[in-house]
Amino acid sequence: MSYQALYRVWRPQAFIDVVGQEHVTKTLQNALLQQKISHAYLFSGPRGTGKTSAAKILAKAINCEHAPVAEPCNECEACRGITNGTIPDVLEFDAASNSRVEEMRDVLDKVKFAPTAVNYKVYIIDEVHMLSISAFNALLKTLEEPPKHVIFILATTEPHKIPLTIISRCQRFDFRRITAKSIVNRMKLIVDETGVDCDDRALQMIARAADGGMRDALSLLDQAISYSQDRVTVEDALTVTGAVSQGFLNKMARAFQEKDVASGLDSLEELLFHGKDPVRFIEDLILFYRDMLLYKTAPNLEESLERAMLDEDFRLLAEATSAEQLYQYIEFLNKTQQEMRWTNHPRIFLEVAVVKLCQMETKQREAASSEQLEKLLQRIDQLEQELNQLKTNGIAATAQETAPQQQKPAPRTTRNTFQAPVGKINEVLKAATKSDLQLVKSNWGEMRAGLMKSHAALLNEAEPVAASDTAVIIKFKHEMICQMAMSRKDFLEAVSASFSKLTGKRFLILGVPEEQWLTIRENFINSQHSDEGENSGTPEEEEPHIAEAKKLFGAEFVEIID
Repeated sequence: MSYQALYRVWRPQAFIDVVGQEHVTKTLQNALLQQKISHAYLFSGPRGTGKTSAAKILAKAINCEHAPVAEPCNECEACRGITNGTIPDVLEFDAASNSRVEEMRDVLDKVKFAPTAVNYKVYIIDEVHMLSISAFNALLKTLEEPPKHVIFILATTEPHKIPLTIISRCQRFDFRRITAKSIVNRMKLIVDETGVDCDDRALQMIARAADGGMRDALSLLDQAISYSQDRVTVEDALTVTGAVSQGFLNKMARAFQEKDVASGLDSLEELLFHGKDPVRFIEDLILFYRDMLLYKTAPNLEESLERAMLDEDFRLLAEATSAEQLYQYIEFLNKTQQEMRWTNHPRIFLEVAVVKLCQMETKQREAASSEQLEKLLQRIDQLEQELNQLKTNGIAATAQETAPQQQKPAPRTTRNTFQAPVGKINEVLKAATKSDLQLVKSNWGEMRAGLMKSHAALLNEAEPVAASDTAVIIKFKHEMICQMAMSRKDFLEAVSASFSKLTGKRFLILGVPEEQWLTIRENFINSQHSDEGENSGTPEEEEPHIAEAKKLFGAEFVEIID
């Protein structure tokens, strides 16, 4: 085969060609110039970031005829022989296919022999984490005290699988993922040199799909060139990477924004018809909204965008979507992605997710706060009107029936306090019986259980204190709760209907705060005693303990037995 893949043709032959790993190449170049070469190196990092290429370049630089140099000349016999693989003193050993201890011992047996063609023997062990424990043990002693003419370079993508005893004997260099910008620049150089016509946006799409690996990027570029006709377009890049086009993502996002379920499902059907992977689409959508969030919060950080292109549709969508919506979308899509990993029907999960996103009610905090405040003000106005009506009906009756000896009217209460209907309560107390109260109390719990939760909650700290054949007086611990309960017609009707169902009697419900109840009850008892004295003409003095008992429990509940 005369054709070679791009990643093989354009494999770095000098440190300057190793893209995105300046922290590694600069350190190695300084060590070469100062002749401070270690006997063992460990290169770790993701795939396609230049570990093996850097190891070969280091082997050439050490053995270059012009050493010490920062870069191999690639022209002398040593450099050309190492590049072609014809010098036996530089051995590239694949640990993935030679993981047994026998292969490792065969290699180590030759370590003691001096190099024949160059100054240093260099052993490049690729995927070193695949070695067996016995092979690591065989390597350990030689790695600790190798001959002066031997250098080991270990490369791995999973350094956590290497024994710490091996790592501690090496100089470790961590290779990073290559940025999309660096990958694009490298690919531009390649397409310019090869004369391929390529769209810049297509290169950006390929670079983002490569996920930080230069080899993956060049493989995708090679595939896109083969797929395209005269020019590598964005659509060609989307086809070979399996990604979803920017226009499609904008269309889906518009459907979510406008809550158009039909448009969202039609777009999804079109996506699946073209063979796109549902899991890949969810990932693209998460990155799309992540980019939109970054664009809204930091518009100048265009370099940090992973998936989105800053076209006009994207900018309009970003302006129309709040940050709160983006948080909800990303959180929901992330949960859906996790669920899709454990199902045999990812399409169903994706369709459900699209419907939910179109119907999702976003949390508008500011608007909600404003709306709640408006409702609260309206509720306050309504309560004030009902309070004025209660004052007019209840206090007028009280003025006629309580304490006739008082010539001065009672001071008016403030607008925001609840005034119990004293006149109606006194009428109920006159007709109240112990048996009626016992009937109400025995059915109190069952009555509450039959109410709605919002109605039952108003009775959490309330209890019946008196009852007649037609009415019940309920004492509330807090005045505000009492006012709220007595102003709700639906609550009064529900309590009355529940009692009617349980007892067969239709009660009128009267509420009174605990503080007012003590005063009303005491005034009622005093007025009753005054009436009894006037009727008898010779009021008898009551014993102190009986009077105290009546004050505590109410005269209607105290029965005196001689």
